[in-house]
Amino acid sequence: MATNKEFGQQLEKRTKAFAVRMIQLASRLPHSREADSIARQMVRSGTSVGANYREANRAVSKADFKHIISICEKESSETQYWLEVITEVGWLSAESFKADMDECSQLLALFTSIHRSAKT
Repeated sequence: MATNKEFGQQLEKRTKAFAVRMIQLASRLPHSREADSIARQMVRSGTSVGANYREANRAVSKADFKHIISICEKESSETQYWLEVITEVGWLSAESFKADMDECSQLLALFTSIHRSAKT
């Protein structure tokens, strides 16, 4: 079983990899005003997850940690929303980025759990 420090390091790597995948996914979207707008939103929220998690690991207090983790949770949820919109509009098939959707759902579940269990 991983220590808290090892878990934190693994999750930092995982969220960075997720950010890279969101950027790559955005580049696969069609080039239109509408798709560009959604791509920007998805990249912003998808990259924010890891950046905020890294910041949470350097929080100055337990309350600060819990607050920043709540941002990770919100950004994960927003990214999941944009991924759903992309499939519903028909820009990409859900199957073509199922692994990304699964990872986003897992990250959302993790941050929700961390947020709920974090003591202030």
